[in-house]
Amino acid sequence: MSQTGKAHKVVVCRNFGPDAMSLLKGTPELDLVIWPDDVGCDRAWLMDNIPGATGVVLTLSDKVDPELMSRAGPSLKVVSTMSVGYEHIDLRAAAQRGLKIGYTPDVLTDAVADLSVMLALMASRNAGTAVSVAQSGDWPNYPWLPFAFCGPQLSTTTTSPTRKVGFLGFGRIAQATLARLVPFGIIHCLYTSNPTSPPNHKRDAELVSKYQLQAITKVDLDELACESDFIFVLAPGGRDTYHIVNENFLKQMKKTSVLVNASRGTLVDSDALAKALKEGWIWGAGLDVVEGEPKITADHPLVKEPRCVIIPHIGSATLETRKDMAVRAAKNLIEAIRGGQMPAQVDLSSYL
Repeated sequence: MSQTGKAHKVVVCRNFGPDAMSLLKGTPELDLVIWPDDVGCDRAWLMDNIPGATGVVLTLSDKVDPELMSRAGPSLKVVSTMSVGYEHIDLRAAAQRGLKIGYTPDVLTDAVADLSVMLALMASRNAGTAVSVAQSGDWPNYPWLPFAFCGPQLSTTTTSPTRKVGFLGFGRIAQATLARLVPFGIIHCLYTSNPTSPPNHKRDAELVSKYQLQAITKVDLDELACESDFIFVLAPGGRDTYHIVNENFLKQMKKTSVLVNASRGTLVDSDALAKALKEGWIWGAGLDVVEGEPKITADHPLVKEPRCVIIPHIGSATLETRKDMAVRAAKNLIEAIRGGQMPAQVDLSSYL
């Protein structure tokens, strides 16, 4: 309860599933105001209901900006988002107001790593085109030919024993993706990360030993583009990584290479990637995220490219992972309101 003995008003912007909602509803300190529909929360509804709230539980599509914070008033103490990303939250404004920001890292690592490998396979094996042929009823018009629907193989073979995988960003998800690629015969790993961060030789040596790799090497962007057969974009969004995969990067990639993006759409210049696919600079691309999503329609240049497999940002979309994310978001809010330690809190110290 608050110091006045009243329950804390908390705005809940989704039905977060039975496990998370039971936690929230079973916490007597909370007075819940719940978005009633099973669709995205309406901004006008949120603005109408946020005044006087101590906390809010929301998702990536709910923008937390100075307008919302001012509308909430001085009572607002906690913002808990069911996401690993927090680009929808103005962190500087939150820090200035002394807010606590909860998020849900770690619990989606394995699901996104699974999906990254899936996208690599789909893009390299022309799955988008192949599925379209089968579903459209066009299969009878595609007689078997020696090299029909063929593409570069992710796994090594006796006649093609070497694959180099590259990671743009080498955090938890990238390392989990690498672990899944080892059974494909991958023993060469390249990565690039924050240029101000020195190589982590101890961690890299431990991974080499654990997975019996030949080498894990930190390289610059140019070498990553030139040397990798498959490139996995798994870095944070933001100004520092905006369009880091641009025309210059794509022109340096191998013609048989595949680009996978399961992080943030803003890291890849969509027009440059569409041009690269159309002109054959690279083999294919597998995207879980696209800049400007969800407003990606049939006339988008990447949707038109047959060697670009696009899925609608479902990296964490497993029943198990989404439940764990929702529960983490609920626990973050409850612990913060009780004055405890959030299970996962965004560090805002650099914004103060």
